[in-house]
Formats: sequence, structure tokens, C-alpha cells
Amino acid sequence: MFRILMFLGTNLAVIALISVTFSLLGVQGLLQQNGVDLDLSTLLVYSAVIGFSGAIISLLLSKFMAKRSMGVKIIDQASTQTERWIVQTVRRQAEQANIGMPEVGIFEHPSPNAFATGWNKNNALVAVSTGLLEQMSQNEVEAVLAHEVSHVANGDMVTLTLIQGVINTFVVFLSRVIGHVVDRVVFKVERGHGPAFWIVSIICELILGILASMIVMWFSRKREFKADEGGAKLAGRNNMVAALKRLQSFQNGPALPDEMAAFAISAGKVKKMFSSHPPLEQRIANLTQSR
Repeated sequence: MFRILMFLGTNLAVIALISVTFSLLGVQGLLQQNGVDLDLSTLLVYSAVIGFSGAIISLLLSKFMAKRSMGVKIIDQASTQTERWIVQTVRRQAEQANIGMPEVGIFEHPSPNAFATGWNKNNALVAVSTGLLEQMSQNEVEAVLAHEVSHVANGDMVTLTLIQGVINTFVVFLSRVIGHVVDRVVFKVERGHGPAFWIVSIICELILGILASMIVMWFSRKREFKADEGGAKLAGRNNMVAALKRLQSFQNGPALPDEMAAFAISAGKVKKMFSSHPPLEQRIANLTQSR
């Protein structure tokens, strides 16, 4: 879940920054057709530039942001047997998956957690928490690593970026249309755009961006099943099922912090729509039924 939240958060921040910058530079004046109506063709191009810029910049910053925000210690030289085993396991799995060796790291956190991120298959980062290493068996940790390596091999972050770019484009487009309508209908601005257009556009951009994240989360949930299948091939189906069941046992005990859950969120209908992972019982069933 962490890589998705980081990506979405950075994406919204970058879009807001670019939008404000364009507004201050007067670029939005190009959207006015004869100073009265919106030039929808120009608006669509404008929206695509902002939308895909936000998604691509978020992707390029993903490794850097993950390292800084989580305090990931990259294993350059393994100093313990556990570190050597983790690096060797990821290297073997990367070779099996036919991708470049990812950077491997560990970060301090008591909850069992792991994530993979990076801008392409051959320049990725795979990191695990200290809680994962302490609370799960070696076979289970191997399965979790295989799951994350599969995310990299499947190109999920790049595909996510393309989807986010399209979504961003429509978010920016619709927010400007709403701002234009409010400016004309509510504030009776007849020519050009008043402050209401800029303010309403930015507010709508943020609100629509959050709502549109449900589409990204739906995509993420679908890709989890694919990563589970990939993890089963790299580490063994029994190990993958065992790892999911172990995480399920943690869920049934003391609740994991939502923002740090390694594989799933259990909640009501609204929260499920914003969940990046499907319920663990569904994932376990999918693996056991596809034998």
C-alpha cells in the first residue's frame, strides 16, 4: 500500500504545484476563446501536459521519496547473515523474473511490511520492515519478497503512471470547466476569468483527484492477484499462501496501522473503494483455487 500512497500523494502535490505555477505565469489565459468561452481543444492539451507531468514526475521520484520518508537503509554491503540472505534471495528471484537486480533495503517498523517501487524494471527498490523479518518465517519472507519482485517484473508502477496520467488529464479538464461555469454563472464574470475561476479550479482539482484515486486503487487491487501468482511461481505456492495466512493472523489480532499494512485493508464499503489491496481471504482463495 505504501508505494501507492506515496505515488498518489506526490502526484496530487505536483499537479497542484504545476497548476498554481501556470496560473501565476498567466498560462491559463490561453484557455479563453475570444476572452469569453473556454477553448476546449487548448484546455485538453493543457490538461494532458499537467496530468502526465504529475504522474511521470511522481514515478521518477518514487524511489527517492520512499527512501527518505521511510528511512530505508540500502544494503550495499551485507553485514549480517540475514542481510546476505535477503540480497541473495532478491537476486535469484530477479534473475528468474528476467529483470535487473533491484536495490534492496530494510527500514525500521514493528509491523510486517514490504514494498517495491521504481521507474522501470531494471531500476527498482525492494524494501522490507524489521517487523516482517522478526515476525515471519524465512519461507514466508521469501514469498513476500517474490510478491514485490513480481510487481517490478509486471511493470505495475509504469502501468499505474499511464493510468494516473489519463485520470489526471480528465481531473484537470473537468476542474477548469467547473471553475469556468462558477465564474460565469455565480460571479457573473463576462470576459476573462476572475479569482473565483482559479480558486474553484484548484479546489475541484484536489477533490476530483481524491475521488479519481478510486480508479487507481481498483487497478492496484487487480494487480495484487497477478503479483500473488508471480510470487507463487518464484517462491512456491505453499509459501505464498502461508505468507498471506500469516498476515491474516496479524489482522485478526492487534490491528495493523492502515498506512503501513503490507498487503491488505479490512474496512467498510467506502474504505474498500480506496483500498489498494483486496481482502486477504480473496487472495488466499484465488491462489488455492488456481492450483
